[in-house]
Amino acid sequence: MYQLRLLAGTIAAALALTACGRTGADSGLTKVTLNEVAHSVFYAPQYAAIELGYFRDEGLNLTLVNGGGADKVMTALISGDADIGFMGSEASIYTYANGAEDYAVNFAQLTQRAGNFLVGRKADPDFTWEKLRGAKVLGGRAGGMPQMVFEYILKKHGIDPETDLTIDQSISFGLTAAAFTSDDSDYTVEFEPYATSLELEGNGTVVASLGTESGYVPYTAYCARKSYIAAHPDVVQEFTNAIQKGLEYVNTHSSEEIARTIQPQFPETPLENLINIIERYQSQDTWKNDTIFEESSFDLLQNILEEAGELKNRVPYDDLVTTEYSEAALR
Repeated sequence: MYQLRLLAGTIAAALALTACGRTGADSGLTKVTLNEVAHSVFYAPQYAAIELGYFRDEGLNLTLVNGGGADKVMTALISGDADIGFMGSEASIYTYANGAEDYAVNFAQLTQRAGNFLVGRKADPDFTWEKLRGAKVLGGRAGGMPQMVFEYILKKHGIDPETDLTIDQSISFGLTAAAFTSDDSDYTVEFEPYATSLELEGNGTVVASLGTESGYVPYTAYCARKSYIAAHPDVVQEFTNAIQKGLEYVNTHSSEEIARTIQPQFPETPLENLINIIERYQSQDTWKNDTIFEESSFDLLQNILEEAGELKNRVPYDDLVTTEYSEAALR
């Protein structure tokens, strides 16, 4: 079973820390460090909130750090290097199930579908999931949302992830697209902008959307340690307000407008590519209208974890999720 592996000394030190908001004397804004699981157009509402000044309007001076995986984001959160973590909520479930006292509580959900795509070697307008039988696929880390949703889809189509195909999970997060250009895999599972980059380079073609196939799932959410939320409810509220504004922006503007707004976050991605990526995400209803993390969504997440063999005992929604700040952001 996948578990977050943290050094005992780090955990002890982290749990002894009291995370706190830090007010910058010069700016008058509260400094908040946000550690994100990946830097992807998938999270456009967050970047819109940054670029449009919504965090500053709420009195926050936000520092954004790319953690490069949910396990690393949770490590940063527990150690006190991050105030808020943004990742798949499975990480908070694992931490709670492992007995952490100052566990992470999810306070705002951002995406409601998987954000990755299945990329094949060539265009396949007649693609069916049956074609994965006997294939080799570059997958994700065991116990992570990308891999578990992929397996969830395979099982939905009657395909056994362990016996009906080969899933290579040895490639580090964010490096699978590069590996796909030079190895013998038939498919790879990619986030944007990597999926589009493979297409533009002539090294692959998107044949299916995991977000469309999986249906609505609570893919990524914001969380903070229980002690941080208790000590700084105002910061959590201001942060949630800014994210809510970001969601409202992307749900009321065109793909071109959104692309121009968030382009500073992706300086190496041409505007036209950003527009195409955003249209792809918009077409599958990727982003929520609000940040409320519903109990039904949390139950579905635990169903996925159980099917993947990553969760022995279910954990309580009321401990790991609060909707207080999301509801207040809508008033």
